[in-house]
Amino acid sequence: MNKTELIAAAAEQSGISKKDAERVINAAIDTITSALASGDRVQLSGFGIFETKDRESRIGRNPHTKEPIEIPATRVPAFKASKSLKDIVGK
Repeated sequence: MNKTELIAAAAEQSGISKKDAERVINAAIDTITSALASGDRVQLSGFGIFETKDRESRIGRNPHTKEPIEIPATRVPAFKASKSLKDIVGK
């Protein structure tokens, strides 16, 4: 499912127009993105937790030359599914 299909499904389930559903979904994505960018964590009960994790710097290899290169430390987004979501998907 892509974003367009998600918008259509949300509009159908909630009985609102696709344009309104798109605004709501875009607002939710923007809010989650802003929270993660500021270092906050977003917890949606029954769905999961969006958070950021710090990756330490490490040594990697250039696949073309096989020379070692240093990969700098960075902060990356992460998602941890809730138990109820895992149970539904696992059936």
